[in-house]
Amino acid sequence: MQVIKDINEIEYDKKSAVTVGTFDGVHSGHKEIIEKLNTIKDSKELRSVVITFEPHPQIVLRNKTQDIKILTTLEEKLDIFRELGIDMVYVINFTKDFSETTAEDFYKNYLIDKIGLNDLVLGYDHMFGKNREGNPDTLKTLSAKYDFSVDKVDEFRIDGERISSTVIRHLLEDQGDVKRVKKILGRDYSIEGKVVEGKKLGKKLGYPTANIEISNQYKLIPKIGVYAVEIIFNNEVYSGMMSIGRNPTVTDDDSIKLEVNIFDFDENIYGENIKINFIEYLRGEEKFDSLEDLKKQMSLDKERSKKIITNKQLKINN
Repeated sequence: MQVIKDINEIEYDKKSAVTVGTFDGVHSGHKEIIEKLNTIKDSKELRSVVITFEPHPQIVLRNKTQDIKILTTLEEKLDIFRELGIDMVYVINFTKDFSETTAEDFYKNYLIDKIGLNDLVLGYDHMFGKNREGNPDTLKTLSAKYDFSVDKVDEFRIDGERISSTVIRHLLEDQGDVKRVKKILGRDYSIEGKVVEGKKLGKKLGYPTANIEISNQYKLIPKIGVYAVEIIFNNEVYSGMMSIGRNPTVTDDDSIKLEVNIFDFDENIYGENIKINFIEYLRGEEKFDSLEDLKKQMSLDKERSKKIITNKQLKINN
């Protein structure tokens, strides 16, 4: 898969099937669009091209009530596109100046003249260009003018619920419902980061933890609480439990910390990058009356996490 960040590096080919979007999360609805793109590509012998943006447009425009948190970093998105068999991804540097581009200018100057366009595949609610003027009627006019087909993908639902990146953010931030999110994404929600020095409080309690510093400041961190997780390090998968919170029982520090206890693991991994897959939300953060009470609860969390992950692995193997 080619990854292009400079439009002038793209080799023009009229025989291209193209889709455009932010694709944050690359969830099941997005995958329907990619599947349609690949179907058209195969049937018409075209190349498949995904156009996406970095950073997320809302990070630049800031026209929401609060700063947006992203579900997938650019690197994560590219990995998923690669797995889905995309031929080329063109990453546009999204700026305020770029946001002023009209819909016709975008399609003419980028897709028609530079990339080449035979088929355009879009989601049911796709809007683009300055003031979101690029609506279905606009595209109908442009497709006739510049000789390309527009293929619209219908709204995708799971259990009758509309699927969107906004819905996923709500499930993660407000509910910690990583099981439901997995169903929507088609994979476990994950974060990546570097293991950094902590206060070693977990080790004193008999549960040594790796403190995680997230690689991307805009990456969404799920709701405060304790989770059963899987840890990927050096291409090996380990079971564990993760705490997201302030550790009110042992410290007065009000900052949010991400700490993971990796089961049956005794390596020095300071400075190493690891990936955390969220499997299930266990409980909210609590302030215990004593360290002994905290240790008892951590023991229960560990046993529950082991059962959850074992059951998951059994389902996969069966």
